[in-house]
Amino acid sequence: MGALLAADTLQGPKIDWFAVSPLLLLLGGAMLLLVGGALTPPWPRHGYALFTAAIAIAGCVFGVLLWHRVDDNGPVTLVGNALSLDKVAVWLTITICVGVFLAALVSDDYLRREDLDDPELYALYLLAALGGIVMSSANDLIVLFLGLEILSIALYVMAASHRKRIQSQEAGLKYFVLGGFSSAFFLYGVALVYGGAGSTNFDQIVAAFDATVQLDRQNDALVLAGVALLLVGLAFKVAAVPFHFWSPDVYEGSPTPVTAFMASVGKTAAFGAMLRVLLLALPQWRDDYRPALWVIAVLTLVGGSVMAVVQTNVKRMLAFSSISHAGFILVGVEAAAHGSGATLATPGVSSVLLYLLIYSVLVMGTFGVVSAVGRTGDANTGLAGFRGLGRNKPVLALGMTVLLLAQAGVPLTSGFIAKFGVITAAVDVQSYAIAIIAMVSAVIAAFLYLRIMVSMWVSEPEVGDDAREPVHVPALLGVAISLSVAFTLVVGFLPGRLIDIAP
Repeated sequence: MGALLAADTLQGPKIDWFAVSPLLLLLGGAMLLLVGGALTPPWPRHGYALFTAAIAIAGCVFGVLLWHRVDDNGPVTLVGNALSLDKVAVWLTITICVGVFLAALVSDDYLRREDLDDPELYALYLLAALGGIVMSSANDLIVLFLGLEILSIALYVMAASHRKRIQSQEAGLKYFVLGGFSSAFFLYGVALVYGGAGSTNFDQIVAAFDATVQLDRQNDALVLAGVALLLVGLAFKVAAVPFHFWSPDVYEGSPTPVTAFMASVGKTAAFGAMLRVLLLALPQWRDDYRPALWVIAVLTLVGGSVMAVVQTNVKRMLAFSSISHAGFILVGVEAAAHGSGATLATPGVSSVLLYLLIYSVLVMGTFGVVSAVGRTGDANTGLAGFRGLGRNKPVLALGMTVLLLAQAGVPLTSGFIAKFGVITAAVDVQSYAIAIIAMVSAVIAAFLYLRIMVSMWVSEPEVGDDAREPVHVPALLGVAISLSVAFTLVVGFLPGRLIDIAP
């Protein structure tokens, strides 16, 4: 009887259902895929992919509506101050939904080719995206950790989802074990920050440190240890050096569409969480963590670029390339850390958000080409697999060339806009050294992309090349690659509009 009375008097937080509509949409889509897939006959050809793509498009539409609402009413907090609804959260929501849309198109032919055309992977895409959006909009460290675990567990399963390839099983196991360690670091950091601030809510953490950081320094060591552990956990998720060691093996062993999803949605969510934790929850400790950010960014820039050029497997090359891109994004984060107060309204943050959207589209298109060239079993992802692609599939090779040039940061492509943005943000705060290192790293990394282009266009055919399985580009995969290339060129030639609307 007492329990019933307690339940009657329990007052839950007020929920703005429209504000959380992207989360509900992704969750509902995932449940429909799982339940519908279990209770109905196999769906028609392209059914699972098109349904997932439609959910992602709807998520983008709701994101645009929420963007206008924030424009009109300003940012607010949701669900008992656990989530934030601001332009940064909405931008990252749209970026994640764009990643899901392209991942669904890239996955369709791959899964049917590998005889894995079941709804589970598409449901995991949606659930991982849900976790990523929670991370990107969290206003509480515990809520952020829940989003991180939703995303991470889905990625562990997806990495091991190709049951016919032992490399996929190994990738899932490695990612699970190392990811568990990184989550433990992050959670222990949460505990230490809670010990110093008395709360896990961002607003209350800032208020607590505002009241005590100048008067009572006895908890400095406790909080600094917590900040360091939080930074380690987040650096692992973005594959920053020296916490990158899982990335090449996992990227190579995972199914190619899953690799693309990790590089786009996973990175977007992790950097969204990093911005919120460092700039909104811990602004008083900028002078303490900014030197560490600087060192990690430099190591990531140089390490990713140098290690990429000595690889021979294209998926491993692109894994180290992804590490290098994480270094560029960290340049923007480091620039944002020069600000003052708990705010995301800085040029550094804008450059990071722009980079994440551009890179998400770029990497999806690039891995879409790798998926086609890899052929059945992902067995031809080495440089040799790209040999002669320019002769046999010139349009596909041309699209890949555009995407590679964009990743290298060549002018008149979206990649140049992204890199120019973060370097400009660093120069604006007088971080000249890291800006110069970033430019030198971009030159080194260009050799990696040149090697792939040489293999496609210049390398002579060898004995046995004619006996290889031909490269097929089915309809949905072609749409995904075409959209990526078109976005890359349009933003490269006409960047003003996208730059103007970035938060």
